[in-house]
Amino acid sequence: MGQTTQPILFFDSGVGGLSVVAPTRVLLPTAPIVYAADSAGFPYGTKTEAEIAARVPALLGRLVERYRPRLVVIACNTASTIALPVVRAALDVAVVGTVPAIKVAAERSRSRVIGVLGTEATVRQPYVDDLAARFAGDCTVLRHGSAALVELAEGALAGTPPPPSAVAAELAGLFDQPAGDRIDVIVNACTHFPLLEDAMRAVAPQVAFVDGGPGIARRIAALTAGQAFPDAPSPGRLVFTRLGERERRVAAGLESRGFASVEAL
Repeated sequence: MGQTTQPILFFDSGVGGLSVVAPTRVLLPTAPIVYAADSAGFPYGTKTEAEIAARVPALLGRLVERYRPRLVVIACNTASTIALPVVRAALDVAVVGTVPAIKVAAERSRSRVIGVLGTEATVRQPYVDDLAARFAGDCTVLRHGSAALVELAEGALAGTPPPPSAVAAELAGLFDQPAGDRIDVIVNACTHFPLLEDAMRAVAPQVAFVDGGPGIARRIAALTAGQAFPDAPSPGRLVFTRLGERERRVAAGLESRGFASVEAL
């Protein structure tokens, strides 16, 4: 595979990483894209750190061998906070991780109370403690881990709109904490959650939602600056680690997002 046609490989447990693909396509509209979803291991947020630390590098090794990407993007907060150092050590290709946008939230907050909404695995990581200490030291940082929102996002892309009551129940995990009524910015610290942002804004119009997608896209563009890309866009390729009926429904829903082929790893 020549340099021009080498893809950017995006990896997530499911389809949440599409919230990173979208801003990347704005900056690099002709970049070939392979999107890999570990549907056999989904969801990551309820798995142990040891399971994720073992699974993610092994899968990415197979994906890099098959697709020979110019760059790997771990478009998953949970996988990034747990497995990024191991992946970088194992792969002979540049790897971009996903960082919760706590710095951006702190810059925007006026009440100095911000929420971090992620998976259960992500919100308990010391990495999040470090980000809060470095960039939001004068803020109250409340956290809530939600496996339900991940499922709702996957369902939305498979054609099932999220019930407002279900979205409200998950946001209550932040708002019902002490000082939660003062939250004015929520960090979507799971790449699935920006896919539900319209539904969350409808439930909580008083809150601003931020995520790391645009910043990651800028990082991808910087790392590939000067590289050759095709002259015109090409359809993206979807890869699932398990290709069943659920995955085929998701794939059908992604044709409108520029993914025309689907295959199993």
